[in-house]
Amino acid sequence: MGRDKALLEWRGGTLLDHAIGRLRAVCGEVRVLSGSARRYADRGLPVDVDEAPGEGPLAGLATALAAAAPRPALLLGVDMPFVTAALLARIRDDVAGWDAALPQHDGGPEPLCAAYAPACLGPVRDALAAGERRMTSFWPHVRVRLLSPADLARFGPPEQLFRNLNAPADYATARAERG
Repeated sequence: MGRDKALLEWRGGTLLDHAIGRLRAVCGEVRVLSGSARRYADRGLPVDVDEAPGEGPLAGLATALAAAAPRPALLLGVDMPFVTAALLARIRDDVAGWDAALPQHDGGPEPLCAAYAPACLGPVRDALAAGERRMTSFWPHVRVRLLSPADLARFGPPEQLFRNLNAPADYATARAERG
């Protein structure tokens, strides 16, 4: 993107503000994962720096799980502005009885729009210690509930819900579409 996606303008605020609003609609506590440097403290929320800086989203998951313990952690990537609060509530509720719950569609699983129970922390840390960085690397060691396209249908088309804003063109197109 060439700049901090979290601070891009979106619907009268920023992409970060938009993500925080959707999470607040379904969670009692919202925390911000800021990567390897403490950022976004101006949002008035707890900010967590990755416990393994520079190791990517899997390290962010380890940080989120440690901060949320003993409760599950619900993650939402800041660059996923079309995921609805209703879908987040479904994912949050579906983690009950599982170690992780997340959507899967033709584009694959969405590990940054997911709920993870505390039981994932050990396997995530083990994967990081083994040099793994893939968000799915610890899945063989936990019980994963994948929400199917049929489960997702009532929330909207997956290709729209999970559109990521990864490049300036993606962002410009999304802004133009929403008017």
